[in-house]
Amino acid sequence: MPQPEYQASAFKTWLIIILLVFIVLFQGGLSLWVIGDQGQPDWDYRPVADVPAESPYAVYPPLPYPQHVRGARGE
Repeated sequence: MPQPEYQASAFKTWLIIILLVFIVLFQGGLSLWVIGDQGQPDWDYRPVADVPAESPYAVYPPLPYPQHVRGARGE
């Protein structure tokens, strides 16, 4: 069975390459437009007392043994 002969087309090759580049640029521009940096937000949550030095829920009384493990004598 004879093999079919393929003809290379420089025009089609460049058309596909340009189309792929356009797709990548379009997606990048669309993502920049939709979720791009809009600057400083206008809301302010204020500082939240969340670190152990500031939160009353994160301060625990020290355990009597240096291992800081609950149980009989820190074991």
